[in-house]
Amino acid sequence: MGAVIFRFLNNLQGRVTLAFLAISMVPLGIVSLFSTRTADTVIESMVVNQLENVASDKQELLRRWIAERNADMEVVAGSSVVASLDAARIAPYLNLVARQYRAYRRFVVAGADGQTVYDSAANRGANWKNAAWFQEAMAGRATMSEELLAAGSKESVFYLAVPIRRGGGAPVGVVCSTVGMEAIRAQVLSVSLGKTGECYLVDRTGKFLVHKDPRRILRDTIARSESFNHLAQGGQREPIYLDYRQIAVLGASRPIPGTRWFVVVEQDRDEAFAAADRLRWSTYAVLALTSAGAVALSALLAFYVTAPVRALSDDAHALARGEFQKAAQYAGSPRRDEIGALYRAFGHMAAQLYDRHAKLQRQMGLTEAELHKADVRLKDTLAAAARSEHLAALGRLASGVAHEIRTPLTSLKLYLQSAEEELGASPDLREDFAVAMREVERIQTTINHFLDFARPSEPVLSDVDFRALVEDALIVVRPRANHEDVSIECAVAPGLPPVRGDTRQLGEVLVNLLSNAIDAMPGGGKLSISVVPHTDDPARPEQPWVRIDVADTGAGIAPEILDKLFEPFFTTKATGSGLGLAIASSTVQRHGGALSVRSQPGAGSTFSVVLPPANLQGPPEHEQDPGR
Repeated sequence: MGAVIFRFLNNLQGRVTLAFLAISMVPLGIVSLFSTRTADTVIESMVVNQLENVASDKQELLRRWIAERNADMEVVAGSSVVASLDAARIAPYLNLVARQYRAYRRFVVAGADGQTVYDSAANRGANWKNAAWFQEAMAGRATMSEELLAAGSKESVFYLAVPIRRGGGAPVGVVCSTVGMEAIRAQVLSVSLGKTGECYLVDRTGKFLVHKDPRRILRDTIARSESFNHLAQGGQREPIYLDYRQIAVLGASRPIPGTRWFVVVEQDRDEAFAAADRLRWSTYAVLALTSAGAVALSALLAFYVTAPVRALSDDAHALARGEFQKAAQYAGSPRRDEIGALYRAFGHMAAQLYDRHAKLQRQMGLTEAELHKADVRLKDTLAAAARSEHLAALGRLASGVAHEIRTPLTSLKLYLQSAEEELGASPDLREDFAVAMREVERIQTTINHFLDFARPSEPVLSDVDFRALVEDALIVVRPRANHEDVSIECAVAPGLPPVRGDTRQLGEVLVNLLSNAIDAMPGGGKLSISVVPHTDDPARPEQPWVRIDVADTGAGIAPEILDKLFEPFFTTKATGSGLGLAIASSTVQRHGGALSVRSQPGAGSTFSVVLPPANLQGPPEHEQDPGR
């Protein structure tokens, strides 16, 4: 690079180009830089001030709204109607209040014993003595609860509880209202900040309380975004940051006095700086056109003097690199002057060198392409051998370590069991004992997985009842599926071919596949199990196999890791030994079958176990590949 710059600066064309660029571009560049930076600063200041004003307006609006709700409740609690604790008089009065203000979703009036006097939700048998809001109000303090998601809606609500007094004495009861924040949704969201400006309300943990998308309320949070950092930093922050959508925005936020809320006002950076960006790109275009004009003018001034010599020099280097055809183009030069004669002599020389090079290439016994293919095959073979040796060494190491740990672990387990009777009735000691026993069992299970993989046991064959096999596996995984909101569909075809296998080992394979399928659907989904005849071999249609499919509706598996699923110690989970699928595949292969997977990202995954009938010794050739 340095040599190229040095050569450019030491020729006429380079010097003329640099002089013209210096005269025309430097002042223009300084002015352009100053104007674009000034525009950015002015626009940023204007937008930030506007956002600060909107945030202050929303803060004051919400402060007044909360103050009004507290005042409403003080008036309600101080009224003689509510103080009478007469449900017949309270009902029309509170119904009128709810219709008048439209912010109250429910009213509850409870006596000093916590028993319901009136409930607008018609739940009159409840006792609120143990409710936190009741206890706070009976202690003489008005209280405001945390925000909750209203049942059957996408609205956030909170409770306001105020003590009921008679003549300024001790509280004789409590009135509690459920306040819905949908009443202020339009006031919070209404902002005039272009197409991308938005305003929303969050609590101190960053969860949305009011948002233009009701699905986000009390479900999504800005806790992991820079928007949330701004709430904590207050005024010490950068004006431009990434919001919860990971989009660059300008923003302002304000706490709402008397609450745990924050109002946030933001506008996308791209929209706010659209005018400045247009100015910047216009400036870049002018600079580019001016530079192109300067380069073109300097090139015209030196073309007839330096271009021919430079072209011959470049092609001489190309000829040295073996680019004969590029150099041979000068053999038919149309120029009739001395430069033309030099061109033609150079071209004839290049053509003769190309002919000699072609003759040498034809005499070679092995082409460069064949050598490359051989090198690729050799690298693949060496990689496969190294991988096999690594796995074998790892298996031997795991087996040895597992044996060394197993004996002291068994002694530790026996000691813990013998010490159980001496723990006494202390709940803390028994809880610690239970934790220790669970951890010992977990270590023992991991060791057994290593040993099962290192020295798998031969299957004890018997006739397989597939319906019982599936039902036994579902007994193990169904409680977990119910907990994860996973529905299960099961279908076992009648008249399946007889299969001999180890019911315990096949059951472990099925439980492993079902557990993995449930892991793939943390947010719920559908798990399908089917057992059907398998006739994938056209040469033997009269001898069907049996195929067990376990399908889920999860996120699917990335194509780049499909081939690694059945490798030992490979796992995508945060915990686990990575041996589950490897042991399952080994077990199925010992039964003469094959374990395969089909998956697409976003469309779920299907694991298939194919087992041969009792009268066949091994799987067909096309079923041997687990990755098929």
